[in-house]
Amino acid sequence: MRRVCLTLPTNRSCADTIRAVAEEAAYGARRFGVEVRLLVLDSSDATVLAAHRKAVASLPAVPGVTVHHLDEDEQRTLLRDVIARSGVAEPDRVLALMLPDRVSYGACTNRAFLIAEALGCTSVHRRDSDSRYQYLDGEPVFPLHHELSTLGLRAADVAGLVSRSRLDPAYADRPVALVGGSFVGEMSVDVEEIRRLDPVVYEDVVGLSIPDGYPEIWRRNLIAESFRGAGTAAYTGDRTTLMSVSPMRVDMCNIAFDREVYGRVPLPPATDTIGSDYFLIHLVQDAGLPGVLHNRHIVNFHTGERRSEAGFLAYQVRFAKFLLSAPHFNAVYAAMKEAGDALLDTGGHIRASAVAGFVRDGTAVDRSENADRLAVLDRSYRTLGGRYTTAADALASLREQLLDEARQDMEEFALLTEAWEALTRASRPHSRPEPLHESARGTA
Repeated sequence: MRRVCLTLPTNRSCADTIRAVAEEAAYGARRFGVEVRLLVLDSSDATVLAAHRKAVASLPAVPGVTVHHLDEDEQRTLLRDVIARSGVAEPDRVLALMLPDRVSYGACTNRAFLIAEALGCTSVHRRDSDSRYQYLDGEPVFPLHHELSTLGLRAADVAGLVSRSRLDPAYADRPVALVGGSFVGEMSVDVEEIRRLDPVVYEDVVGLSIPDGYPEIWRRNLIAESFRGAGTAAYTGDRTTLMSVSPMRVDMCNIAFDREVYGRVPLPPATDTIGSDYFLIHLVQDAGLPGVLHNRHIVNFHTGERRSEAGFLAYQVRFAKFLLSAPHFNAVYAAMKEAGDALLDTGGHIRASAVAGFVRDGTAVDRSENADRLAVLDRSYRTLGGRYTTAADALASLREQLLDEARQDMEEFALLTEAWEALTRASRPHSRPEPLHESARGTA
């Protein structure tokens, strides 16, 4: 029986989301006859963790669904075991990249990838704790429907299952590697207040995320579209497209990858950096691997913590690190796009060594470029005034650290990419002496 991993990484209170994602898991098992491993990776504090354990324990047992709820101690035990058996160099450093003591969007998903391997899953389907499902006629609209319908199938066989195809016929024999949708509701990056305060400053700040070389009209359109997802239109019926999926069109709260992708290349483990988990979407597109874009968009919302003063400042650091990572990643993306089919071996598999090489080269961005970016951000925030002046002061105090970390993050990503295939091999069931711990609820 096909086994898939539906994962929910979290570090905040989200009992309602756990229950909702469990409903999606039940739908997948019932509708498609697959075995769903619902994996909750929990980095919450003790009080919230206890509430989550209670929520998981109260889930109804569902045929075909098994729940795994792992706190950080349980995750660390598993990772140490995998790293030891993999034989990778610098095991302590690798463990720190897999489970850092700071927020990392890439690292939490990388843990899901390795655990999915340990569970014998063929795909990973990710949701987020600050999102919820749309409804139609009183029923939730689950993205898992399209993910299970098409992921891993040959593109030529998927063409008749989707609303339309925009895929280059040359890729018809390649399997669908990614299925995703976007979000509706609040912006994925919390910069709407900047736009309201000063549209010119907004363009200056968001423009830092756009690669150089775009004609001005395209650049302005990209700025206008950035972080807005699918807007606010409500779901009224399915629309699916077989295509080369752009990272601009999907969100990591609403995505599924075939193990042929994540089993070969990880996500960047950068800490306190929003957007660091989008790398594989770029890789899939640049390698010419087919994807399916759907419109079962998830509803995004901002938590109360993000709106607090402490949450605001923490978010500004993460946003600044995202802007500083852009030159490094843009260099890697340009190299991958130029490589195209050379990113794949003769069997059609992603060449991790080629990717790691491009990431290594991406560390060589001139430090002065990022110093200029910080200067733009500082000037822009001081123009806005108020709490943005406080944010500018905080970023100024971290200037040298931020510049150092932008390069260091890429070096660490290259290291993890070089170790990744050994880690995934060591994670697989045939290499494990003991079965993975299961939660209290669910039946396989």
